[in-house]
Parts: sequence; structure tokens; C-alpha cells
Amino acid sequence: MNIEILCVGKIKESYLKEAIAEYVKRLGRYCTLKITEVDDEKTPESRSDALTRSILAKEGERLLRKLRDTAMVIVLAVDGKMLDSEELADCIKKQGVSGVSNIQFVIGGSLGLSDEIRKRADLTLSFSRMTFPHQLMRLILLEQIYRSFRIINHEPYHK
Repeated sequence: MNIEILCVGKIKESYLKEAIAEYVKRLGRYCTLKITEVDDEKTPESRSDALTRSILAKEGERLLRKLRDTAMVIVLAVDGKMLDSEELADCIKKQGVSGVSNIQFVIGGSLGLSDEIRKRADLTLSFSRMTFPHQLMRLILLEQIYRSFRIINHEPYHK
């Protein structure tokens, strides 16, 4: 299984980089994992709706260029479908069984995702109705992907 996480922006905090690196290492025994970062736009605190749409469109164009037609695309958004860990594991397992060997997870920037990216999604997934920083969301997603593979392989994992 090939898993790619497409993200807007880079991780700057060393503690997050270390935790992400740990999950990337752990996932190496279960899948081929790639993290692809696209540049984020400068986002002023006070901005017009038009500037917000422009920022989302530019970031969305960068993400769209990275999406593959043959991949299942799962975008992360607050208003998406909430799954528990077993359901996410089942979703990943079903893709492999049905012949889909590429899953791309998409994490937007501080303003979220453009409508074009959301329309391309095969699944819109929410981890909570709460808002998380997109840098932290990358770590949370990696942990859940790791947990999914542990569940798929009937291996113990903290509950």
C-alpha cells in the first residue's frame, strides 16, 4: 500500500518533526509512505473574503497538481465524516482488497481547503468538530494511520 500525505506548509517546530519522524519510521514496515509539502500563502490576520478565496485557490492549485487519478483521495475537514479507528482501518484495508494501492490524504493550510480539492475527494474525513493546527494534524493523522495498520494486522495497540 502506498500512502501519501499532501500538506500545505512546512513543519517548523522541532518537537513535531521528531514525532512525525518516529511515525514515519514505524509505518515503514506496513506501507510506502510519502509526505509531500506544497507552499502556503502568506495569510494576513485581517483579509477580505476575496483574498481568502485567492489564497485557498492558489494553495488548492498546488495540491491539485499532486493528486493522482488512480489514488483514493481523503481530505481532512472539520465538516467531514467522523470514523473511529476501526472504521478507518477498515477503509484502508478495503482499498487494498479492491485493488486501490494508492491513498492520498490531504491536509489544508490555516484557511482549510479550496472547493476544487474538496470536490475531488473520495472521502471527506473529520477527526473532530474541533479545529487543530494543520501542523499538529499531520502528526495526529500519522498516528491514526499507524494505528490502522496495527488493527489490520491484528497487532496490539493502546486503546
